Amino acid sequence: MVALLPSTARAEVTYPDPKAITGQQIIHDPTVIRLKAGGYVAYSTGGVIGARLSKDLKHWEDAGNAFAEPPSWWYEYNDTGDPWAPDISYRSGKYWLYYSVSSWGSNHSAIGVATSPTGRPGTWTDHGKVFTSERTDSWNAIDPAIIRTDGRLWMAFGSYWTGIRMVELDPLTGKALPGATVHHLATRADAPYAVEGPYIVKHGRYYYLFASYDACCAGVNSTYKIRVGRSTSVTGPYVDSTGKPLLEGGGDLLLAGHGRFVGTGGESVFRAKGHDWLAYHYYDAEDQGIPKLGLNQLHWKADGWPIAL
Repeated sequence: MVALLPSTARAEVTYPDPKAITGQQIIHDPTVIRLKAGGYVAYSTGGVIGARLSKDLKHWEDAGNAFAEPPSWWYEYNDTGDPWAPDISYRSGKYWLYYSVSSWGSNHSAIGVATSPTGRPGTWTDHGKVFTSERTDSWNAIDPAIIRTDGRLWMAFGSYWTGIRMVELDPLTGKALPGATVHHLATRADAPYAVEGPYIVKHGRYYYLFASYDACCAGVNSTYKIRVGRSTSVTGPYVDSTGKPLLEGGGDLLLAGHGRFVGTGGESVFRAKGHDWLAYHYYDAEDQGIPKLGLNQLHWKADGWPIAL
């Protein structure tokens, strides 16, 4: 008779709940920044780039939209002038708002940019297209994310097709440099290459690429989750903690759906109260799958990898 060896005990993977917030919680693909005048603004997919304001990151109020109406060129990409997945940043004495316009399931897409002296809704001036993609391209020009490093300005972007890409921008205009190389940062082995919504931050000597994997926008049936890899160069190659390249499907799982918090993704990272914070949306399984704002502090472990708290 063969003796059976005891099975090895394994701790169940757990993920933190988002911090409790009040007020207007509905949001999708949030980008958050602390304003120079005080308080915080979050912009998101929905409306003409929907806006939320908060004094303390806890209570959020609906603040209308970034724009009163869609700029006319948006209608080249969809019939409703509907923008997606904005990214807000501050440099050169003004706020910069990048966003994408497209239609579902198409890579006939464009990324645009607007500027504002205050960052508040209703104060934005649109400057048109930054970068575009067409049906003949192997990438999709949506989901922009800006990082400035070593005196150069870069934009990560991408959704499905071949995953996450990057181009260099002109710091003066905020638009893609003519003839800029399109770098490849992350993808998966099989179609439809479900990686999108990149965000890059530098911590220590590494650049960290956060991205949303799997399916968005299906309410409680969404399977979105956030993965991360890192590189010593902003243009890659990015690898996970096991050394697997993100161009080969790698990526450490940072946050996944759990309990009522389904389909965590559409993430960005911002600095507030002396900490890095992860902003994202989740679909509330206890409220008809409505997308809501998730906020968690990011903690950096001794080995440099982030965890959500």
